[in-house]
Amino acid sequence: MYTSNLNNLILNSDSYKTSHWVQYPPGSEYLSSYIEARSGDYDVVFFGLQAFIKEYLSTPITHQDIDEAEIVIHAHGLTFNRVDWERLVDKHGGYLPLRIEAIPEGTIAPVSNVVCQIVNTDPEFYWLPSYIETALLRAIWYPSTVASVSRYCKSIIRRALEKSADNTESLIFRLHDFGSRGASSHESVAIGSLAHLVNFAGTDSMTALVAASRWYQMSNDMSAFSIPAAEHSTMTAWGRDGETAAFANMIEQFGGEGKTFSVVSDSYDLWNAIDNIWGDTLKDEVKNMGGTLVIRPDSGEPTKVVREALERLAVKFGTTLNSKGYQVLPDYVRIIQGDGIGPQSLSKIINVVMDAGFSADNITFGMGGGLLQQVNRDTMSWAMKASAISINGTWKDIYKDPVTSHSKRSKKGRLALIKGSSGQLQTIKAEDLNAHTDNMLRDVYVDGKLLVEDSLTTIRERAGW
Repeated sequence: MYTSNLNNLILNSDSYKTSHWVQYPPGSEYLSSYIEARSGDYDVVFFGLQAFIKEYLSTPITHQDIDEAEIVIHAHGLTFNRVDWERLVDKHGGYLPLRIEAIPEGTIAPVSNVVCQIVNTDPEFYWLPSYIETALLRAIWYPSTVASVSRYCKSIIRRALEKSADNTESLIFRLHDFGSRGASSHESVAIGSLAHLVNFAGTDSMTALVAASRWYQMSNDMSAFSIPAAEHSTMTAWGRDGETAAFANMIEQFGGEGKTFSVVSDSYDLWNAIDNIWGDTLKDEVKNMGGTLVIRPDSGEPTKVVREALERLAVKFGTTLNSKGYQVLPDYVRIIQGDGIGPQSLSKIINVVMDAGFSADNITFGMGGGLLQQVNRDTMSWAMKASAISINGTWKDIYKDPVTSHSKRSKKGRLALIKGSSGQLQTIKAEDLNAHTDNMLRDVYVDGKLLVEDSLTTIRERAGW
């Protein structure tokens, strides 16, 4: 038997990688690979590399890691490159002899552009850039995809507020992360929820707050916020006949000048809750408490439910017309829709609401699985491919171009990312750079050292916060 260690970087790879070091041509010295999102409906928001470097590449590999990996890999039925791994520990202190270049985190880039490039710095380890593909690509594709989807949703909400609200000051609180319980793991929550915070400042994933402090220098400033909120258990515990008392208790506990709280209101009958409890029995308390009640529907077809809820609330509490000619509920009552939210449904709800004459200012959204879980590597067709190799002192381009799928054609050569004459980002060969062209790829990691460290605040600014 063996003791497994999930932090053993040698085992943080696909099985077939263990046999690749003998598959490269004789005389191989350096291998250069790049990462890109090949296609997709969203621009790329690059994010997550710094977290990966801090968490996984800042700790050296040890002889104990090698011993453990050898046992596992041999038992797994594969060959093991013990000599080179021991050489890496003895020669480089266990730190990976790699150079990782990347665009600044938070940068917005069109798909089909290089965002990260990796090459070994010691010719003895020509096989190493490809060996860490599994871990490195995963570290980039997931948070970058979440950040990209989140930004796309932000653009939908921004346009709606610009059209139907007096201002967009509340934009960063209009999409709240509800995804923690539906994510695949604790680390997925840390990385994915943090990626959402590149664009927004609302989350119920406290793990993201820890991640921001751990990886992106947010220990002195709070990276995101939330409000007191009810769940079904705290409402149904009062019984069906006690629903009014449960709601009244929420006002007593959390109401007050400048305070906001949310109450899930569909435990039994949402329309009764709006018409008879919030809009009648407790109407004066809601109006006079000094804060904001956010009513949360949690079932039904979202476009129909949100529209009808707004219409019923308008009857009970009234509305005013804002400067754009849209109806706005009184400041003390709002709606949050957190059930069934994704980029497409969010857009549909907003359109239905605005078509009914209501401002998008009346609604906040919560997004769970659609934000953190309903994405995969194919959402934006992420890939890491080798594009150049040095053999016996000579660099040559390498690429793939399958006749059965030209969409998987890879780029050639050592690459750079520049701003073209029109201001659009474009990928070129590094050899085509000139003294007047800046390469947006910058060294982030070299031989065990993190060279660039950005705060979440800086990254947010790049992303158009």
